Amino acid sequence: MMIDPSNSPLTTEQASGLNRLLDSFEPHQFDWLAGFIAGWQASRRDGPADAALPATPPAGAEQRPSLTVLYGSQTGNAEHLAETLGERASAHGIDARVVDMVEYKPRQLKNEAFVVVITSTHGEGEPPDNALDLHEFLHGRKAPSLKHLQYGVLALGDTSYEHFCQTGREFDERLEGLGASRLVARVDCDVDYDDAAETWCNALLEALQGEVGAAGILTAGGDTTTGADAGQHHDRRHPFPASVLENLVLNGRGSGKETWHIELSLEGSGLSYQPGDALGVYPRNDPRLVAAIIEGLALDPQAPVRLDDTDTTLAQALGHHREISPLTRPVVEKWAALGNDATLNARLEDPADLVAWMAGRDLLDLIEAHPVPECSPATLVAMLRKLPPRLYSIASSQATVEEEVHLTVAAVRFEAHGRHREGVASTWLADRLAEDESVPVYIERNKHFRLPEDDDTPVIMIGPGTGIAPFRAFMQEREEREAGGANWLFFGDQHFHTDFLYQAEWLAWRRQGLLDRLDVAFSRDQQEKVYVQHRIRERGAEVWRWLERGAHLYVCGDAEAMAPDVHAALLDVIVEAGGKSREDATDYLRELTRQKRYQRDIY
Repeated sequence: MMIDPSNSPLTTEQASGLNRLLDSFEPHQFDWLAGFIAGWQASRRDGPADAALPATPPAGAEQRPSLTVLYGSQTGNAEHLAETLGERASAHGIDARVVDMVEYKPRQLKNEAFVVVITSTHGEGEPPDNALDLHEFLHGRKAPSLKHLQYGVLALGDTSYEHFCQTGREFDERLEGLGASRLVARVDCDVDYDDAAETWCNALLEALQGEVGAAGILTAGGDTTTGADAGQHHDRRHPFPASVLENLVLNGRGSGKETWHIELSLEGSGLSYQPGDALGVYPRNDPRLVAAIIEGLALDPQAPVRLDDTDTTLAQALGHHREISPLTRPVVEKWAALGNDATLNARLEDPADLVAWMAGRDLLDLIEAHPVPECSPATLVAMLRKLPPRLYSIASSQATVEEEVHLTVAAVRFEAHGRHREGVASTWLADRLAEDESVPVYIERNKHFRLPEDDDTPVIMIGPGTGIAPFRAFMQEREEREAGGANWLFFGDQHFHTDFLYQAEWLAWRRQGLLDRLDVAFSRDQQEKVYVQHRIRERGAEVWRWLERGAHLYVCGDAEAMAPDVHAALLDVIVEAGGKSREDATDYLRELTRQKRYQRDIY
C-alpha cells in the first residue's frame, strides 16, 4: 500500500519520501513508529497543532515521565523484549529510550530516575558481550550511589544450566546495594519466557504509572496487533510452517560426524532475514522416548489433557508441546515433591551434585530412577515446561536464495548412562521429517552479528564446525553486493577429506578472488591436534595488520571451549604482534566490541 499525494494532505515530495521510508521498514519498526507518533501527539495536545515544542517545559508544566531501557543480549531475545517494552511505554506517554548496554555511558546512571535492565546470561554465568562494561562498572569501586534511582530487572536464562539467570540476579542485587529501589520484583525467565515477560512488563508499567501518573497500560489484550491478528505476520508465537526443500549430509563417507545441510521454503511467509540472523525451529520429541515415558508411568497415551486453552492427548502433548529432554531443576523439584523422595531432596540441596546428575539424563531417567506411587496425565503435563524452540544460525543470504532459508545442523547422537541419546531438534530434522511435513519456524534477529555497513571493510571470520553457517551467508551477501572488502576465513573440523563443510563453495570463492585468505585446521589429520586458535597464532602478524586496517572480527560456534580458546589466541596476537601488555590487549578487544568490530555468535 502506497501513499497517493492526490488524495492525501501531503505534497508530492513528502509522499514520495515517506513511501520510500515505509518500504524499508520491518514489522517491529512499524510498531515502534506507531508508539512514537502516539507519544509525540500526546506531548502536543495542550498546544496548537503547528506549535513548536519548547526546549524546556514552562514552570509548573507537567513533564512526561522518562524511562531508560538497557538490554544485554547475545542472541537478540533481550533486545526484542526491550524494544517491545519501549514501544508500549512510548505509546502511552512515557519518554522511553531503548539502549544497547555497550553504547550506554555508565556514569549517566546518576542522572536517571527510572531504569529497566533486561539481560540474558551467557556461558557459565557470564554477562553477554555487550553487557560487560556496564556490569564491570557497577561492580567496581567507581560505581556511584543510586539512592535516587528506581529500577526493574528482567532476567533471561535456561533452567537446564547451573547458573540460571546469573547476570540478571547480579544486576538486581548490585543496583539494590548501591541504594536504588525496585519498581517491581525481578523475574527470572526460562526459555519459554513470553508469558512471564508479558506479566512483568505489565507490572512494571503499572508501577511506573503509579509513580508518575503515566497514561493507561497497554496489555496483550489491548490495542496492539500481534501474531494472527496481523495477517501474514509470523513470529515466535506464530511460527510459519516451512516445507523442506532439501536435506543432505555434508560429511564424506567414513566421517565420524554427521552434519546436515537443510533447505526450507519461506514462500508465502512474508519473512525476511539478514546474514547473521538465526532461524527459530520448533522441534518434535522422539516418539520412542514419548512412548517409553508413558509406558513407564502406566498411562494411556490417548488420555485427554488440557494445554492452555486446547484439549489434546497425552501422547500429543509430550510429543509436540512439552520438553522431556533435558532435565531441569524445576522438574526435579516437582518430581521430588510428588514422590516425597529423600534422595532427590538431598540432591537439590547440593546444586553442583544436581547439575552433574542431570547431565545427559532425560525425563525417562528420572521416572525410572525415582518412581512415584502415582502420577496422572494432567500432573505430568503441568510439571513440564513448554518445548522451546531451537535457534540455528542461518547459512544463506536472502539476496541469493530469495524465498528460502538454509541451515547447517550437526546431528547429536551419544551414549550416556546406559542408553542411546539423541538431540531433540537435530535428529528430528535429520531423521524423522516426513516428506509432506512442515517445520514451524520464525526469524530471530541478531543485530549483534552483522556485516559492516561499508562494503569496503575487511572481515575476518572464525567458524569451526557448524560455526561456518553464518559465514556462508556473509559470503553470499558480499558476492551479491559486489563488496570490495577483503575476506578471510578460519575453519576447522576433524578431517580434510570428510569434514570440510561447503568445501566446493569456499574453494570457488577463493578462485574468484572474493575470499582473499583461507586458513584451515583439521585436528585429526596429524598426530598432534591442531585447532583454529593455533592457526590464528601462526598468522598473528597478518591478523594484527588486518585489525589495524579496520577489519571486523567474527566468531561463531561452541561457547564452552572454542570461543574462550579463540579469545585467548586473539589476546596473544595483540600482545605479540601489537606489542601491547596483556591488560592493554584486553582493553583493545573490549574496544573492538564497543565499536561492533568484534562480534560473536556462540552457543
